[in-house]
Amino acid sequence: MDIRHADADDIDALARSAARGDPAALDTLLVAVRPQVLRLCARFLPNREDAEEACQDTLLALAHGIGRFEGRSSFRTWLHRLAANRARSTYRTLRRRCRLEAGGVPVPDQADPRRTSVVAGTRLDLLDAFDSVHPDLAEVVALRDVLGLSYPEIATLLDLPVGTVKSRLHLARRQVRQRLGVE
Repeated sequence: MDIRHADADDIDALARSAARGDPAALDTLLVAVRPQVLRLCARFLPNREDAEEACQDTLLALAHGIGRFEGRSSFRTWLHRLAANRARSTYRTLRRRCRLEAGGVPVPDQADPRRTSVVAGTRLDLLDAFDSVHPDLAEVVALRDVLGLSYPEIATLLDLPVGTVKSRLHLARRQVRQRLGVE
């Protein structure tokens, strides 16, 4: 299989084989999905280096957790959730590291507009807002509004009714808007 032109069915087949313990399938899968994972992480994180770090974390988590992929949702949907969670986790780690390196000097909560592009500042604000809401709510809004998954995809992935996904999304958006000061 030419992994540069692998379609969703090929990726799903690789994921199922890797989940059953096939190391060659796992290696091929990791190479095949890396560009997509990097793009997903870059939707969350404002600079390339941070997205690369989150991408590596995601691929490592994928390699360690592929045995838990049950195939209830498509592999793409499962991968989106994994990437979203790892990108958010990478952001929290980077923020903590930055605060520690500042040596007790307060790190501003807001992005400095003189040093940060509008897009990067918006992403940082959004990640901070995600951290201010319950993780279940942050996950739903990240999957829907940042990664573009459908309601049924999110419902299947999280093992929730579609109505619950919609209500969590409504609540999450309201809380995120309040945190961002956009009402």
